Amino acid sequence: MQVGNKSYRVEADIPEQVPVFPLSGALLLPGAQLPLNIFEPRYLSMFDDALSSNRLIGVIQPALAEAQSRKGPVEDLCRVGCLGRITSFAETGDGRYVITLGGVCRFRVGGEVDRGRKPYRVCRISPFLGDLETADEGAEVDRKALLESFKAYLEANDLEADWNSVERASTQTLVNSLSMMSPYGPAEKQALLEADNLRVRAETLIAITEIALARDSDDYGRVLQ
Repeated sequence: MQVGNKSYRVEADIPEQVPVFPLSGALLLPGAQLPLNIFEPRYLSMFDDALSSNRLIGVIQPALAEAQSRKGPVEDLCRVGCLGRITSFAETGDGRYVITLGGVCRFRVGGEVDRGRKPYRVCRISPFLGDLETADEGAEVDRKALLESFKAYLEANDLEADWNSVERASTQTLVNSLSMMSPYGPAEKQALLEADNLRVRAETLIAITEIALARDSDDYGRVLQ
């Protein structure tokens, strides 16, 4: 996996522990990019430290409501997140950072470590090594079904898209971009993150979209009755 100026090829390229950024409803995927606006002091400190070291941050969601009673290494976080490398950085002049993270690989949380005096959290991680291998180009993705689902969602919500750009995008870019931009909740975003491969992620996104469209249609019908 090439992210910015750095290549991540084997397990030794991934640190055993990373600072984590709990962010509900956010989705970062390997090979994709996530823009962030950082203003909380503890996370400004976290990004300062990352910039002066390996530039790696773990993006992870807080534990989903239906899973908060389970026992796990870190009970208040989801078990799977995505490692991101800082690929662009700017200061705004009013105390904020504008950051772009490039997705490196997914990881499973192994436990929290003593952070000393640091104001942010640090966790041990186990990387999904398959994410470092040759990118899944999406040969098995039903691209037509994905585009039809996307178009139906746009029409139902009176939205438009640049279809020339959409049609030119690679299948991998299309699946991951639509997954990250989708307006769905934390549970849906986590399901998209944990999908085994690009085909499963596309099928999951289509299913979530169809459920949302059916629910919205039903709610609209009830209002009319």
